[in-house]
Amino acid sequence: MSKRALVKYLSELKKKELEEQIIDLYHRFPVVKEYYDFVFNPREDKLVQDAKIKISNEYFPLRRKRAKARRSVAQKYIKHFIKLGVDPHLTADLMLYNLEVAQSFSLEKNVPEAFYKSMGNSFGELVQFISVNTLLREFKARIVACYRFTQDHHWPNADDFSKSLDIID
Repeated sequence: MSKRALVKYLSELKKKELEEQIIDLYHRFPVVKEYYDFVFNPREDKLVQDAKIKISNEYFPLRRKRAKARRSVAQKYIKHFIKLGVDPHLTADLMLYNLEVAQSFSLEKNVPEAFYKSMGNSFGELVQFISVNTLLREFKARIVACYRFTQDHHWPNADDFSKSLDIID
């Protein structure tokens, strides 16, 4: 169904019928329920805190012995926050937190080449997000710290981090 057809269909419904359809969607689809729960009670700080705990647990697990160190866990939260419309400042903070935790992890463990490439991608996405949302002033010190970490610890893809920084210069 096209958007135009949907708009036409919805405009023909009576208010009561429209309310019933929205309530049906709310009960049927968890995504719709989650959206309305967020709209009416955002609790953005709690969402970010829960995400930070999950990301931290990826690299420094409390219950299992081995860290999984999957970038996809953080990416899932970041994409979800963008889709929900969480404050860009909080989303950028989460993106930086993910990099900072991963960098701490790299000091303690021998990580594969793919790890560095993945964190380079995360850094590029972070810089782009901060640039688009004009948040550089608030996050510049942390971004530079992440960049310097890659230089000081001789990450194999340190040049990729340099190229990402060209966006904000």
